[in-house]
Amino acid sequence: MHDAASRLRAWLWRTPVQTFVLCPLAVIAFELALHGGRLAPFAWNVPAGALLMAWGYLQYRLVGNYRLPRAGGTAGMDVPPDRIIAQGPYRYTRNPMYLGHLIFLTGLAIASWSWLALIILIARAIWFQARVLHDEARLETIFGADYTAYRAGVRRWLPGLF
Repeated sequence: MHDAASRLRAWLWRTPVQTFVLCPLAVIAFELALHGGRLAPFAWNVPAGALLMAWGYLQYRLVGNYRLPRAGGTAGMDVPPDRIIAQGPYRYTRNPMYLGHLIFLTGLAIASWSWLALIILIARAIWFQARVLHDEARLETIFGADYTAYRAGVRRWLPGLF
């Protein structure tokens, strides 16, 4: 029984589970409690938010499927990649998978029109920024000048912006 609880805790601690499962469930539970058992979204925001949620999730999944066979390592950064990928989505942004999480959470905030979803989006954006800074330091240690050159040519989050 203890082993099953440990596996469940490890699964719940995974970033994708938090973003794509726990955050939406928390927002839905909060909104249901706040509005007496009903959700009160506006007609225009649900399709727009759902589209962003689908985009974010698909970006996360498809980029992950692209990255793993080309770079090695693990899905997260538990085991760092064996090489730098500078093609495909990684030629536009250094963090397309993390960006997928943030696009999904933006969609959740729009679809639910919830203050809690907005707070979660802001908190997770701050958390992802800190995680990226840590990841970048690790990658610079592993790959040295090659990673520094890649970093100089590709934006951290959005092409042409930042």
